[in-house]
Amino acid sequence: MTLREAIEQYVVWRQAHGAKFTAAGNLLRQFLRYADGDAECGAVTMAEVLAFLAGEGPVTRHRENKNYALAGFWRYAISRGYARRSPLPGDEPRSPLRAPPYIYARDELRRLLDPSNVETCRRGARQLDAVTFRVLLLLLYGAGLRFSEATGLRLADVDLSGAILTIRDTKFYKSRLVPVGSQLAAVLANYMSVQKQNGLAQGEAAFLLANRDGTRLASSTVQTAFEALRRIAEVHGAEVGRQTPRLHDLRHSFAVHSLTAWYRQGADVQRLLPVLSTYLGHSDLEGTKVYLSMTPELLQQASLRFARYAGGGENV
Repeated sequence: MTLREAIEQYVVWRQAHGAKFTAAGNLLRQFLRYADGDAECGAVTMAEVLAFLAGEGPVTRHRENKNYALAGFWRYAISRGYARRSPLPGDEPRSPLRAPPYIYARDELRRLLDPSNVETCRRGARQLDAVTFRVLLLLLYGAGLRFSEATGLRLADVDLSGAILTIRDTKFYKSRLVPVGSQLAAVLANYMSVQKQNGLAQGEAAFLLANRDGTRLASSTVQTAFEALRRIAEVHGAEVGRQTPRLHDLRHSFAVHSLTAWYRQGADVQRLLPVLSTYLGHSDLEGTKVYLSMTPELLQQASLRFARYAGGGENV
């Protein structure tokens, strides 16, 4: 089988197994500029791979992504007999470790969600109003949604009677149901009622969260608003290291705070971990397990649980 045919077959195979595989698929197609797509997979040389991976300066995340995409493809090609070996270099350097997410303290969250602070940061805004912005923040933290999931919600996706959100076409081409707490459900009900009274968000296909003209919220607009809110709320992050609080860290904070609460309640965290993984829309448990060691408070709760178990007080 030719390299081009095998790559297209691999992309289709990955997508059939639930991955969007858009970025990685594009990287593999870009590789065809450096290797003969009409040649057999086994004819690809390490020199062609290195030419594709080459870059100036230190190793970047982009180079690592290219190497990762090629490695996955060659595992597939070898397993199906399209190639006997991988042409990838065995000593490919790794990019620097990604800085851990910022986990907001409870007091920081209170200041970020304070209606007066949100109102101040949106004063004079032409599109994104303060109420809509605050509901977005509540969805990111209160339901652990990704930004694209929250901004992509339609009115038809909100079941107020059951307090359930339907998240469609997620990062991994899967839809999921996300139950929300009574307080967040009440906020959504009030928001939708006010929007309807104001003549906005009409029809089930309309966006739940929208600009004043009904269009979908833009990432650039929201990011600018969040940076302004952080300054007003005096949420600056750690004094050393990167640790700059980001909008996406609201989702990470939801996960860590949920795990911490479970430990405090004496719940079986290992049994509940797959539940959290499903709730967050992770493709596997590995993406969820990283939260287990993310904050000193969470580690302390886990240590206390183990100490009680070691003393014969409970089962882990």
